[in-house]
Amino acid sequence: MTLEIKDVTKKFGNFTAVDHLSLSIPEKEMFGFLGANGAGKTTTFRMILGLMNPTNGTITWDGKRIDYSTSSIIGYLPEERGLYPKLKVRDQLVYLARLRGMDKREAVKELEYWLSRFKVPQYIDKKVEELSKGNQQKIQFIAAVLHKPKLLILDEPFSGLDPVNVELLKEAVLELKEKGTTIVFSSHRMEHVEEMCEHLCIMHKGKPVVHGALKDVKRAFGKKNLVIHSDFDLEDLLHYPGVIQGRKTTEGVTLQIEKESIASDILKGIVHKGFISKFELEEPSLNDIFIEKVGASYE
Repeated sequence: MTLEIKDVTKKFGNFTAVDHLSLSIPEKEMFGFLGANGAGKTTTFRMILGLMNPTNGTITWDGKRIDYSTSSIIGYLPEERGLYPKLKVRDQLVYLARLRGMDKREAVKELEYWLSRFKVPQYIDKKVEELSKGNQQKIQFIAAVLHKPKLLILDEPFSGLDPVNVELLKEAVLELKEKGTTIVFSSHRMEHVEEMCEHLCIMHKGKPVVHGALKDVKRAFGKKNLVIHSDFDLEDLLHYPGVIQGRKTTEGVTLQIEKESIASDILKGIVHKGFISKFELEEPSLNDIFIEKVGASYE
């Protein structure tokens, strides 16, 4: 069961929101979408869900077009949350689960499981408007997963959550993946994608500018980060041949270098100068790659 996006373009008048996007997302994968606002992520999600038709191209799940008949196997957490504020949590979520073909008793059982999992069992008979924003988000997440979807689409699932609740939600997402759910999510937070996804796509102005397995993307980027801490001045290294850019830190310097061999040249040059407490070659971060490909830091 693979999600296939083949040569998909979406135009609104003269504006192209998604431009010849082709992706294949295998079953039981966690796939990350990155891109600044307006890059085309949410439009892509809406087309995957069948809420919007592509101008050109096809989107299929398990070889079939996605339409109303497939809604029971798909879960969606939209970036703009959409719960009814006056309804009680139980009434609202059981109703949504039944729309997707779930039995009422089973829906209540699943709801109770998720509420206790998120440490808020007491909210089952509260109105949504009585809950804090973070807790409303937990309820919205439960609404997306209650019917045990095979494909789960999460648009900015961690935005607005405090660190404790981010961890709770991350654990839940990873557990769903382990149980076999295919998960596609977008996040403003590079580290979440880096930590959780095997594959990713960075979109820029509707086009995929980086796409592939995280480890391959990092390998292809080539450049490395070199972190050095010492008890002597390292400022000269900022202008060392092969150093693309660098900055001073309180303990030393952080340098981006063209290739690994530059690190050994640097080490030979400084090893006799004094005490070096740290000399570490790191993989490039997703943020480094994003800045290079899109030309802006992604905040």
